[in-house]
Amino acid sequence: MTEILVKHISSTLSISKSQVSNTVKLLEEGATIPFISRYRKEATGSLDETEVTAIEKEWKRLLELVKRRDAILKSINDQELLTPELEVKINKCWNMAELEDIYLPYKPKRKTRASAAREKGLEPLAEIIMTQKEDKIEAIAEKYLNDEVPDIEAALAGARDIIAEWINENTDARNKIRQLFERDAIISSKVIEKKKDEGTKYQDYFDFSEPLERCAGHRLLAIRRAEQEGILRVSISIDNETAIENLEKIFIKNKNESAVQVELSIKDAHKRLLAPSIETEFKNSSKAKADEEAIRVFSENLRQLLLSPPLGPKVTMAIDPGFRTGCKLVCLDQQGNLLQHDTIFPHPPQPKVDEATEKIKGLLKKYKVEAIAIGNGTAGRETERFIKSLIGETSTTEIFMVNEAGASIYSASETAREEFPDLDLTFRGAISIGRRLMDPLAELVKIDAKSIGVGQYQHDVNQDDLKDGLDKVVTSAVNQVGVNLNTASQHLLSYVSGIGPKLAKSIIKYRRENKIFRSRKELIKVSGLGAKAFEQSAGFLRIPGAENPLDNSAVHPESYSIVAKMAKDLSQPVKSLIEAANLRQQIDINNYVTDTVGLPTLKDIMQELEKPGLDPRGKAEVFSFSETINEITDLKPGMRLPGIITNLTKFGAFVNIGIKENGLLHISQITDRFIKDPSEVLKLDQKIMVRVVEIDVERKRIQLSMKEG
Repeated sequence: MTEILVKHISSTLSISKSQVSNTVKLLEEGATIPFISRYRKEATGSLDETEVTAIEKEWKRLLELVKRRDAILKSINDQELLTPELEVKINKCWNMAELEDIYLPYKPKRKTRASAAREKGLEPLAEIIMTQKEDKIEAIAEKYLNDEVPDIEAALAGARDIIAEWINENTDARNKIRQLFERDAIISSKVIEKKKDEGTKYQDYFDFSEPLERCAGHRLLAIRRAEQEGILRVSISIDNETAIENLEKIFIKNKNESAVQVELSIKDAHKRLLAPSIETEFKNSSKAKADEEAIRVFSENLRQLLLSPPLGPKVTMAIDPGFRTGCKLVCLDQQGNLLQHDTIFPHPPQPKVDEATEKIKGLLKKYKVEAIAIGNGTAGRETERFIKSLIGETSTTEIFMVNEAGASIYSASETAREEFPDLDLTFRGAISIGRRLMDPLAELVKIDAKSIGVGQYQHDVNQDDLKDGLDKVVTSAVNQVGVNLNTASQHLLSYVSGIGPKLAKSIIKYRRENKIFRSRKELIKVSGLGAKAFEQSAGFLRIPGAENPLDNSAVHPESYSIVAKMAKDLSQPVKSLIEAANLRQQIDINNYVTDTVGLPTLKDIMQELEKPGLDPRGKAEVFSFSETINEITDLKPGMRLPGIITNLTKFGAFVNIGIKENGLLHISQITDRFIKDPSEVLKLDQKIMVRVVEIDVERKRIQLSMKEG
């Protein structure tokens, strides 16, 4: 069976059978996607994470299909209705909807109109009508009258119910209606009159229709949300006359009284059984497609946010701004540990500017603060101006506005309570802001990804699929960057390939008892961490300052012997290979190819020797908004302003221009050339210049453009 599934995946994804087979084998052995794509390139033919993920997804889908197929075969066999032809047909089916179509006639049913008619003895009459050979059908129907079938019309109606069920269960009929839905389905929505006022935000969809295949995912999710809230009635439909004409071509074989009864059955089957069934199927499939698109956009945004450039280990002051309750202020050391916390009141309604000034200046001097992180929420801009006025233009202390989305979620979380049990949650939020500047990835993994604020309709999509998709992104990002084994939090460690929450806890316990890890091989001493977990995780863990410099690189321990041989052949220590480019240039990697180690791995090793442990994220840069824009009423059409991309969607980007309201940069306003997706041009957290096109103060909407205008 495995060979058949591999062949099917190979054909579906256009990836060679050997690549699929080797990837599936590794997955079945418990290898993770980051490990496979990074350290098993010879086996997979250098498939990347996206391709390995696609293989895993298709493999799981096929396993589910095979499981369902087996259950269906057993059910039909138990009914003693399984023929060799039917068994072959089922075993050749690779589509779940078609598989269910085949099973439909054999599926145990609740009481239906057709089953009631059968109980009254009308199935033989239905069979006679279906042959369409008899013209005097009423005379034949009269023979089936009994206590439960009082007249001819009752007999014919019962027979039609049975025929309608046959039509509904006919594979050709279902496929034909399904094809019409695929090609011609229209999605329509109408407002429920008494809900008009309540649903004003959905007014674009109060009387809406559009071909389903052209309905963008974000529109479909908005419509479905409004339907869930009881604001709209939504339908997906096709032209009934066209559908009936197509069904008649399948079932009408003659022109007589029997055929007339079949025509009536076709209309009934389509209206009552076929159309509602296929509509439900398309409601589900279109929703699944919209979910997949929304999750993909959310995942890509999350990836970009997680891979935002870090400031790095610097003594940092972090401020969670506020008016009424003051600004919560913390100072953190280079590792993000809390040094001091306080509250200042530099703003109305209770301004204590002199006191706030004295505290800030004292702390800057006391801790030799290198950077200041200010949350970008309420009072953020005012606090930024206040701080800038204190430190002056000649100061080397850099000021950063930090996206604080999700900081309040972290501050109230179990993780935050464990880290700072005696600290008020408002100060925990400030700590999160500071740490987010120092290392966005390490801090953001502590927050439920849905709360980070870079998606749309995240509460409307399938929550299991969303969690799975976002977890994969976090895992990918963590392993792409690598993790410092001696400083990483339990949360960060739990996303490392092969580790997970339980082993992460054991690593922290070992670290607490032994201070530091001196080498990667010391991981084996961690309780519960066996050979498999070591294999999967070691390459993604870093130990700065380790005796073996490879322990601070992405070179996997299984390849240390290769590097050692390279060094030995040059009569040099491994350390010299890292430090001296001229030595590396003398290495001919072809000399180190073996049965198990090929050029892809050797090229990766050479790349790591050149820049061991290089952080792929770059470095955080200071950014300033326009000093003259503080609120929406300050805006005027034509203004050119600096902004930061805060969210990307399929229809455009949302841009922070330094005020409470984000502006919308519609996809049509991003560039002069045609683009299908804003992500072709823009990235999350990208700094851009925009032009104000339109301001709607009442609805708090701002239209922006990147075009010259």
